[in-house]
Amino acid sequence: MPNHLAQHGADSSSPASPVTRRPGNQTLEVARKDVVADGVVKLRLEEPTGGRLPHWTPGAHIDLVIPTADGGSQVRQYSLCGDRWDASAYEVAVLREPNSKGGSQFIHENLAVGDMLSVGTPRNNFGLAPASRYEFIAGGIGITPIMTMIAAAEKLGIDWHLLYGGRSRRSMAFLGELARYGDRVTVWPQDESGHLQLGFLDKPTDGAKVYCCGPEPLLAAVESASTNWPGWAVRFERFVAPSQPPPVRTEPFAIELSHSGRTVTVGTEQTVLEALDAAGVPVLSSCNEGVCGTCEVGVVAGVPDHRDSLLSDAERAKGDRMFVCVSRSITERLVLDL
Repeated sequence: MPNHLAQHGADSSSPASPVTRRPGNQTLEVARKDVVADGVVKLRLEEPTGGRLPHWTPGAHIDLVIPTADGGSQVRQYSLCGDRWDASAYEVAVLREPNSKGGSQFIHENLAVGDMLSVGTPRNNFGLAPASRYEFIAGGIGITPIMTMIAAAEKLGIDWHLLYGGRSRRSMAFLGELARYGDRVTVWPQDESGHLQLGFLDKPTDGAKVYCCGPEPLLAAVESASTNWPGWAVRFERFVAPSQPPPVRTEPFAIELSHSGRTVTVGTEQTVLEALDAAGVPVLSSCNEGVCGTCEVGVVAGVPDHRDSLLSDAERAKGDRMFVCVSRSITERLVLDL
């Protein structure tokens, strides 16, 4: 892929966009905005006084608080794709979504170099666990967290392979950077090669782990192809929540707040998050779909009905945390660490 990174955005004399702050967030400056593929821009966000930013690990993402036309804001999550050892900046790649609710559209059309954004502390629900080999599978913008995992595997000297699919080469970010890895990267543009071939997943490899990020059809295909692998050896990161079966418990249930002993009732048509908010108990949230991890709350007692797309089967079995934007309760009462 030719190197066609181009500076994109207003000059430093342009007025900065307003900053909508969120508790615990930092205000960072857009230091660069580069086109890295058709419909994809990469942002470099720096602390304006030159200070150090919180450390992060491969697979982590950050919240960006994006201004909206009505003067409000919306929160969007983007995987970090830069150098994790560079404490001066965060880098994210943003795909312009055709059905954007305004977040990616604003970033592509309005956000300029010199603007300020409210940025959350890195969180990681897709952490890279130790393995003797990694099978990385990425589709489209799902390459972003995988880039950081490849860098970590390289530093650790661990064997890996990447299968990277996209609509066309022009739409696939970071091909130039990946070219240096030779045959450890298989580039699979759909317009040239058709759908990804996943037959290599039929038989598990001892000590190996699979990490996959991309659109839901790709994740479903990988999940189907890897049924012979142990569940803990195959990890996914989703852009949107998959469909869920009906909740185990449809009738109201009680939430007890362990710090105060107060009880809040969650109605049939309410989420736990909505019930807590109505009772004046704020919990930070973002996606409201169980995919970002912002609203994680500890569970002290009771059995949650997990309806998120983040926890593994083993983590669900522990029952010590839940994501209150989507998960409910199996028992009549849940005691939360609030």
